[in-house]
Amino acid sequence: MKTRTLGKSGLEVSAIGLGCMGLSFGLGPATERKEALQVIRSAVDRGVTLFDTAEGYGPFVNEELVGEALEGVRDQALICTKFGFAINEKNELVGLDSRPAHIREVVEASLKRLRTDRIDLLYQHRVDPAIPMEDVAGAVKDLIAEGKVLHFGLSEASASSIRKAHAVQPVTAIQDHYSLWMREPEQTKFALCEELGIGLVAWGPLGQGFLTGKIKRGMTFDDANDLRRDFPRFAPEAMEANFKVVDFLNGLAARKNSTPAQIALAWLLAQKPWVAPIPGGTKIEHLDDNLPAADLVLTSDDLRGIDNAFATIDIKGAPLSAALDAAIDR
Repeated sequence: MKTRTLGKSGLEVSAIGLGCMGLSFGLGPATERKEALQVIRSAVDRGVTLFDTAEGYGPFVNEELVGEALEGVRDQALICTKFGFAINEKNELVGLDSRPAHIREVVEASLKRLRTDRIDLLYQHRVDPAIPMEDVAGAVKDLIAEGKVLHFGLSEASASSIRKAHAVQPVTAIQDHYSLWMREPEQTKFALCEELGIGLVAWGPLGQGFLTGKIKRGMTFDDANDLRRDFPRFAPEAMEANFKVVDFLNGLAARKNSTPAQIALAWLLAQKPWVAPIPGGTKIEHLDDNLPAADLVLTSDDLRGIDNAFATIDIKGAPLSAALDAAIDR
C-alpha cells in the first residue's frame, strides 16, 4: 500500500485507511463479530495502517472491536479515536462534553478498550461551544506530553477553531466530510491546511456507499440503526435523480478497467498529497473494491472529465440529516 504524510506532522499513513464505524454502528445491523475482526485484520495484512474509531460509535463497542482486532499487530497500525460527547448511564449520546477533565477520563477509558498504551491520533469529535478551544487543545497537549496521545486532530471544526487549537498544540489532521459529491472542504479548509501544514482525513469518501454503485434503484434504508434513512440525499425521489452520478462513474470505471469506488477514492487522492480517505468496510469484498484505488492513476483528462461531469449533475438532497449537520462547526 502506498503511503502519504499528513501535512507537516511527519505522520505517515496508508494512502487509504479504514473507517471502522460501520462494523458496529450507523449503517444498519452490526457485522457479526468474527467477520468484523477478519475485516480489520485483513486490512492490516493488505497494508492499511490508518484505522478510525470513536468512543461514540456504539457507543464504546467499536473501540472494543478495534482494540481486539489490532492487539497482536499494534505496531503495524495507527489507531485514531475521538472524544467530545456526553454519554449517559444508558449509553445514549446526550450532548457535547469537551471539558479538560472529561477529555482525560475518555482517553483513559479508550486506552483500556483499545488495549493499548497510546492513541496515535486523537480527535475532538465535534466542537463544544461551551469550552474554549484553547482549553481543549491544552488538555490534549498535556496528554501528548505524557505519551498517552501522539497527535491531535479536529473533526468538522471551523477554520477559526482550527487556528485557535493549532496555536496551543499543533494540529496534525482534520477530519471532514469530503467526497466527489460533498466538496465543501475545498472552499473552507484547503487553504488553511496548506498554510498550517495540516492533513485532511476524508470521512464518507464513498458517499455513504452511494458512489460505489452497489446501491441500486428502489433500495430503502428502513433499519432504525441506519443513519441514511434520515439523509435527504437518500430519500427515494432524490436517489432516483442522483443515479446520474452512478451512471457516470460506472461508465468511467468501465473505460479505466476499474470500479466506481476506485474512481471515487483515486479522485480524492489526486486532489492533494495530504488528503487520506477512510472508506468504511464491513466485508472483505469492500476491501477488495476499495484498496486498489491507491494504485489507480487518473490522468489530467480523466480529472477534467470528472469535474465537468459533476458540474452538470444537479445532485438532489442535503448529504446529512439536519441534526448531524447542525453539529458541524462552521
